[in-house]
Amino acid sequence: MMGSRQRKIILHTILLILGAIWIYPFIWMVSSSLKSNIEFFGSGLNLIPKIFHWENYARAWETAQFSKYFFNSVVITVATVVIVTVVCALTGYALGRVSFPGRKLAMVLITATMFIPKGYTIIPLFEIVRHLGLMNHLSGVILAESAGAHVLYILLFTSYFSTIPGELEDAASIDGCGFFQTFRKVMLPLATPVIATTAIMQFIWSWNDFLVPLVFTLNRPELRTLAVGMYSFIGEYQTDYTGMAAGATIALVPIMLVFIFMQRYFIEGIAGAVKQ
Repeated sequence: MMGSRQRKIILHTILLILGAIWIYPFIWMVSSSLKSNIEFFGSGLNLIPKIFHWENYARAWETAQFSKYFFNSVVITVATVVIVTVVCALTGYALGRVSFPGRKLAMVLITATMFIPKGYTIIPLFEIVRHLGLMNHLSGVILAESAGAHVLYILLFTSYFSTIPGELEDAASIDGCGFFQTFRKVMLPLATPVIATTAIMQFIWSWNDFLVPLVFTLNRPELRTLAVGMYSFIGEYQTDYTGMAAGATIALVPIMLVFIFMQRYFIEGIAGAVKQ
């Protein structure tokens, strides 16, 4: 019979092979960003460029205006993360700690919105932003990105807050804290792992979102985000594939850095939210 050591070696080998297959497209994209367009089409699956063309990144950053798109993405993403985290934390706290008539119905309705595709809500969202006079402004994109129930985040906060002992609220009440003071000074600091989880997931979603920034910046290309800015490499008669690969690499680096530095909080938040 096969020993435990042999099974571990086989399992690890399989996992390494699957990991290599999974990460290969990203490595190929980074490699392509350093090739010329001629080599891009002629090198096939070869990962090592003959000559490293670092000017592809300069072309993406300056000529394709990725410097502007990067700034827009940072502003929209950071503002959206803050708004969504605060709103979802308040909603989760109310649902997880406060007993009120219709609480179960509210939970059902909020959960039901998870099954509504975002494309179905883009028209009413467009009309709301237009009537507020925020079309073709970064604030309009931020409002549109922040809209929605964000059901997963609310459920994470609800589950987490519901497990916190009620004695903490009683002690805060004795000290003279009201509802919002208890939330801000006692409950919110305890929910750091869930806050980090929500921030990471919303950061990735907002940073990569294409539909909302495209629709709400149609008449002002200078307000595009990085995801929409990929159009800069597509011309009427040709496409700059190596420049596009460089732009995609620039767009992916912040996501990787955020997840690498905050993955511990992400895992703690998921584990803490589902633990009963």
